[in-house]
Amino acid sequence: MNVLCGLGAEAGAALSAHPMVNQIVFTGSVPTGIAIATAAAKNVVPCVLELGGKSAAIVHNDADLEAFETDLRWGIYFNAGQVCSAMSRVIVHESRHAEMIERAVKVASDLTVAPGETLKDMAQGMGSMVSHGQRDRALNMVKQAQDQGATLATGGSAPNNAGAFLNPTVMDVTPDMTIARDEVFGPVLSVMKFTQDDEAIEIANSTDYGLVSGVFTADLDRANRAAQKLRAGQVFVNEWYAGGVETPFGGYGKSGYGREKGREALWNYVQTKNIAMKIGK
Repeated sequence: MNVLCGLGAEAGAALSAHPMVNQIVFTGSVPTGIAIATAAAKNVVPCVLELGGKSAAIVHNDADLEAFETDLRWGIYFNAGQVCSAMSRVIVHESRHAEMIERAVKVASDLTVAPGETLKDMAQGMGSMVSHGQRDRALNMVKQAQDQGATLATGGSAPNNAGAFLNPTVMDVTPDMTIARDEVFGPVLSVMKFTQDDEAIEIANSTDYGLVSGVFTADLDRANRAAQKLRAGQVFVNEWYAGGVETPFGGYGKSGYGREKGREALWNYVQTKNIAMKIGK
């Protein structure tokens, strides 16, 4: 294995356009994925693209919200929300909406925002974002959401310490708002409400992304019906980040194409050859 280090505009661009490269697997942003696929296409090179996400968890009125607090903790605040498959949207039944906001605020408020190096630190706190630029972009998206009528339940500010930190944020939003459709890639949770099951599916499918989604309910028949309708490459039922490296991972729409992990990932690295041979007369 060779590791080539460098900036994307130089090393990455040269690698993706090189005629001797015959397969590209990329994880990153939608614009960069488009640029890589365009460069690879000029050499007729296939790609696997795992791009952005705006993943939604549909939480029904019969869901266990106490258990869901753990899914919130790891779903949106792990790695300061800088995970392609982060739970950035929660679509909750209107009868549990107020309770969901209260529990999400509790989860966010219990986290310590500071540098951490140990597993204990990761469990009790949340580290920084990758740069001040990314942190400020997230803050601007929160401000824009407030200008559009969103309610800031907690967070939405930078703590008074060095580094690119952003306080864990919970926002009460509506599906038409920009923050409900565009990826923040930070510790910002958007909470929306629904009345009917089909409405929840419609909201979940209303973005350009389709990486993962989730359904939380005590009714597994309801969960199976939702899983069939959700436009996402992976559907978690009653546990965010369910599954593992044994299961295929990849998206629909602008979340990319092709699959990583699982047996399906291995097919990216082989080509089918048909050898047809006449035997005898």
